Amino acid sequence: MNAIDLRSDTVTQPSLAMRDVMRDASVGDDVYAEDPSINALEAYSADLLGKEAAIFASSGTQSNLLGLLAHCQRGDEYIVGSNAHTFRYEGGGAAVLGSIQPHSIPMDQQGCLNLEDIRGAIKPDDIHFACSKVVCLENTHAGVPLPQQYPRQVRQICDEFGLALHLDGARLFNAAVAQNVSPAVVSEYFDSVSICLSKGLGAPVGSLLVGSAALIKSARRWRKVLGGGMRQGGIIAAGGLHALTHHVGDLAADHQRAERVAKVLESKFDLGAVRLATNMIHLSLPLKNYEKLARWLANSGIEVGRPRWVFHRDIDDQAEAKLCDCISRFRDN
Repeated sequence: MNAIDLRSDTVTQPSLAMRDVMRDASVGDDVYAEDPSINALEAYSADLLGKEAAIFASSGTQSNLLGLLAHCQRGDEYIVGSNAHTFRYEGGGAAVLGSIQPHSIPMDQQGCLNLEDIRGAIKPDDIHFACSKVVCLENTHAGVPLPQQYPRQVRQICDEFGLALHLDGARLFNAAVAQNVSPAVVSEYFDSVSICLSKGLGAPVGSLLVGSAALIKSARRWRKVLGGGMRQGGIIAAGGLHALTHHVGDLAADHQRAERVAKVLESKFDLGAVRLATNMIHLSLPLKNYEKLARWLANSGIEVGRPRWVFHRDIDDQAEAKLCDCISRFRDN
């Protein structure tokens, strides 16, 4: 490798096998539901997550937005963690495009919202308030899987108040692999789930929203409104299907690689400065020290960006060895 990029698992390149599949993909007009590769991807994804239907979208931002638009009307509200991706990093799309109000509440390092905080955020049936319609969770959150019993507890509150439960599952497969459960188990208690194909799974582009047939029918209309009809999109869908059928198990190697590098970092820095979370390492270092480390690594062709290093399928044994060597030789004084 000429460069080692740990900024995100979104930087992955499609494998040669994936490129072959994409080149040979059968395509049609997906707006007419005539693209066989997209249809196959959607059917496979729905079955994999134990849901009725799925819709292919260009990005996780779009698939999350489709879920919220399908669940809500203008003036409705979704309850979400204050550090959640759907609240902080998706351009305010639900509010800007759907007139859906976010109600943010604190979330912990595992991505959990306090159950009583959720209850307290749900509005009464009163004309003074927005109508609470959806609780939105995230798995993984900063690489940390949700505790396995937590979604069931939130589901019980949603059922009590008649709310839907949506999952931003951009890295859902990392959670499933880390907890040694099926994707359907991770998705079990959710009415809708968004998954990304373009992160650790290595596809060049694409996400999906899965849920009930009725919800996906509504989402399909909203995708058209958002300009998301991709016509002969089967070329990229074929890459996504290849990723789901060949790359999910490989995520374990990313987790193991992150763990080995974390141990090298722990030998260099103070206790508590290094936090491992599936395929991510979070570094809590003084800014000056971290910037010095980042410059040191950059001089060897290793790009790290912010102090969240993300491991992915394009980081191989050679890259890992080089990274560990550079960390070992780093001097913080």
